[in-house]
Amino acid sequence: MSLIIMTQDERWEIRYKEVKGFIEENHRNPSKHRIEEHDMLNWVKQQRKLLNAGRLKAERMEAFEKLLVLCEKYRRVNQYQ
Repeated sequence: MSLIIMTQDERWEIRYKEVKGFIEENHRNPSKHRIEEHDMLNWVKQQRKLLNAGRLKAERMEAFEKLLVLCEKYRRVNQYQ
């Protein structure tokens, strides 16, 4: 059994790709009403808080801002259309 050690940046990149892929695939943001999507939603909320507080790392800022644009594109989509 081998132990895989990842850096914080690698974990951040994996979570970023997971959230971006989810939004692009489902054409909606992670929902607070679905338990399996809570981790993604909480990650986005935490990164947004860090960005607003000016504590998000500079190298992550550009990528996260692109993700926010994607989130805004699918914000409040009427599921019954």
